Amino acid sequence: MGLGGCIILIAAGAILTFATDWHMKGVNLDLVGIIFMIVGLIGVSTFSSIARRRRVVVPPTTPVIDEEGTGPHHHRRDGYSDGYGV
Repeated sequence: MGLGGCIILIAAGAILTFATDWHMKGVNLDLVGIIFMIVGLIGVSTFSSIARRRRVVVPPTTPVIDEEGTGPHHHRRDGYSDGYGV
């Protein structure tokens, strides 16, 4: 369920809790609305934590002095070209 579904759950729960005066035998619509809002809030918090982990930060290039003395050049440390995982 995406962010839109979570927001729809929160809105539907708020409508059931605060904007209706229906009475159904055996069903407490206020409680159902509160449950929808709680599930929607849990979904929003889960979605935002997953989205935060997916964000990838690319490290900036750093100048590296060559051992042969040819001068500085830029070398990207991306985790693939520096010997790890080879």
